[in-house]
Amino acid sequence: MVDDKEKNMKCLTFFLMLPETVKNRSKKSSKKTNTSSSSSNSSKLPPVCYEIITLKTKKKKKMAADIFPRKKPANSSSTTVQQYHQQNLSNNNLIPAPNWQGLYPTIRERNAVMFNNDLMADVHFVVGPPGGTQRLPGHKYVLAVGSSVFHAMFYGELAEDKDEIRIPDVEPAAFLAMLKYIYCDEIDLAADTVLATLYAAKKYIVPHLARACVNFLETSLSAKNACVLLSQSCLFEEPDLTQRCWEVIDAQAELALKSEGFCDIDFQTLESILRRETLNAKEIVVFEAALNWAEVECQRQDLALSIENKRKVLGKALYLIRIPTMALDDFANGAAQSGVLTLNETNDIFLWYTAAKKPELQFVSKARKGLVPQRCHRFQSCAYRSNQWRYRGRCDSIQFAVDKRVFIAGFGLYGSSCGSAEYSAKIELKRQGVVLGQNLSKYFSDGSSNTFPVWFEYPVQIEPDTFYTASVILDGNELSYFGQEGMTEVQCGKVTVQFQCSSDSTNGTGVQGGQIPELIFYA
Repeated sequence: MVDDKEKNMKCLTFFLMLPETVKNRSKKSSKKTNTSSSSSNSSKLPPVCYEIITLKTKKKKKMAADIFPRKKPANSSSTTVQQYHQQNLSNNNLIPAPNWQGLYPTIRERNAVMFNNDLMADVHFVVGPPGGTQRLPGHKYVLAVGSSVFHAMFYGELAEDKDEIRIPDVEPAAFLAMLKYIYCDEIDLAADTVLATLYAAKKYIVPHLARACVNFLETSLSAKNACVLLSQSCLFEEPDLTQRCWEVIDAQAELALKSEGFCDIDFQTLESILRRETLNAKEIVVFEAALNWAEVECQRQDLALSIENKRKVLGKALYLIRIPTMALDDFANGAAQSGVLTLNETNDIFLWYTAAKKPELQFVSKARKGLVPQRCHRFQSCAYRSNQWRYRGRCDSIQFAVDKRVFIAGFGLYGSSCGSAEYSAKIELKRQGVVLGQNLSKYFSDGSSNTFPVWFEYPVQIEPDTFYTASVILDGNELSYFGQEGMTEVQCGKVTVQFQCSSDSTNGTGVQGGQIPELIFYA
């Protein structure tokens, strides 16, 4: 009988040849041969004896990486996966060391050696536009496992048996980045190729790589590239990225409109920006940006740079600019003298400004709503004393962090506690010692305990989960109010703001009390 312990034991059965047994049987066979020589010719060797041996094994199965822990290869075969990556990026097609398969314990690492390698390649791609192509090797099985498009291309019902496939609409660097993900399970993105990589990932339906590209774009999003990314996000049908682009464009509209990237957008994106109700910019800035775009568009269409052609390429989008809402000085010194408007349009807009009976205009005459700034107040009360808060060029500073991306437009500051007074304020915003925004301005306080806004020239983009330093240097003879009962965390709408003391503060401001009672931001 087999006991329960033996029943529960996993067995590995194999056969071992026992030399002693074979030797004994060979002796017996030789004896028989001596008695009858005729029978020895017809007799066969006795069967080899095997004994069944049962070995105990552990219940837990080991993976290849556990059985063969990775070791540093000897100098004679010291090529690592990373080195193969670097070699294969240039398509060196180096022949791996003999028995290279044994150097890497996992299928992932062995697979990575095949990345951009001609070894066992059964297909080649000619990638890039004419004049800038690159021939890249591939392995159908690996590609089909990583992409449904490649699977249909190589193993589908309409599969074509081609040794070379031309892909003129994908950049070689982007195609290599996609291949590296498929072969090596690694995502290697760069700012100058991420859009092209996103296009490749979308084309060949590699969703996880596409998501990584979108995340990369969201984290690198700024006013300089927001308009271009808006255009691309609509093309790639990425609504989350589109929304993030609009947030940046709305809050930092003037920076976005003045960026070089604005001139690279398509006409449909131009129209959507000019229609935007929440665009936080002066209308003269919108007008000048539209003219800059028109100039570049003339060059794209090989048109002469004339006023007529600028108006031609703008088309009906010109009437989306809310020229009647400009300040009169901006219109008189800017739009009216640009030459883009007809004489009748210029006269009608002047009448719009001055006449009681206003003419009908083709231009939108209602001002944009813009964005409403939010104010994060960090003190529960304020006070004043006869000997403080005094300013003699010393710095008041506080550090803060947010849990969502916001755009700091300025600070709210306390004013005089001794009647009306004027202060000179230098405000500054830093991250890890790097100045992100600063401005020097004056503000007038009326003697109340209210806060008075001081603005940056442009809103400053603030990323979540990182501490920034807000500082102000005030110059004024009068004492001011100061905050008390400060809070380390404040919930302002959907944004949570945390505060901590700053080593830059030399005038007494900290979490519990002092100046900079408010952060003014867009979210």
